Amino acid sequence: MTRDELKIVRRAYAKQITAALNVDDERVEKAFAEVPREDFLGPGPWPVFRMRKAYLPTPTADPVYLYTDDIIGIDPIRHINSGQPSIHAFMLSQAAPGDGEHIVHVGAGAGYYSAIMAKLVDVSGNVTAVEFEPDLAARAGANLSSYQNVSVIHGDGSSVDFDAADVIYVNAGATRPADICLDRLKDGGRLILPLTTDLGFTNSDWSNMHRRGAVFLVTRQGSDFHARRISPVAIYPCAGMRDELSERVLAEAFESGDPRKVARLHRGDHTPSEKTWVRGVGWSLAYS
Repeated sequence: MTRDELKIVRRAYAKQITAALNVDDERVEKAFAEVPREDFLGPGPWPVFRMRKAYLPTPTADPVYLYTDDIIGIDPIRHINSGQPSIHAFMLSQAAPGDGEHIVHVGAGAGYYSAIMAKLVDVSGNVTAVEFEPDLAARAGANLSSYQNVSVIHGDGSSVDFDAADVIYVNAGATRPADICLDRLKDGGRLILPLTTDLGFTNSDWSNMHRRGAVFLVTRQGSDFHARRISPVAIYPCAGMRDELSERVLAEAFESGDPRKVARLHRGDHTPSEKTWVRGVGWSLAYS
């Protein structure tokens, strides 16, 4: 397939994945149509992730097979994937990055979604792509070398230093928000935060995914953090943003409460228990 033909395929793919979750955002659609997915996934054939932990290879190395709403394995042995495009289109539309803004992408993988973010903030904005795995950070750096508004950092997203951000997009499952993400979120900034239990990915019961993980959109207004659950999720665990205590209380919260009623993220330990969906050490998600 020629590059011109692939451009046509990408435009159709972008329309299909945005329509899949009712994403009505022309900027998101355009970004997905412009970034070649094959540039970030290595040589084909490519392993397509099917539920229940099975990977099936594409029939050939023709890039046309990458333009479906499928998860593609980056490193199947470690269960590291390039996530489902429609989910990312939806979450990016919720974060609503604009021209000139700064996005911090925690868990950049091989860089595909960082490249899409770079399109969304345009050349006047910038993306800081953070990746914990050294081999993936090197790979992302090479893949993103032509994107002048993207910098790649190898490190732990919960502690690596980065400038204040308009959007912080955590692309892995945490059990708690990292202090730096809340500290460095600008007034009016948006944090995409997937919270997952230990059953939230490799051991997931897919029919009960909504009881294993949820993505929250956290919006800062001064010293206040408004929060709402925007989607269930099953996603690779986030190194640095997980611990046993917060995993335990999070699992209990999914079993006993309703994350769809969450309205606020509080810092500190003072939220009344009857108003709290989940309480960790120094933070909570509450109904008011």
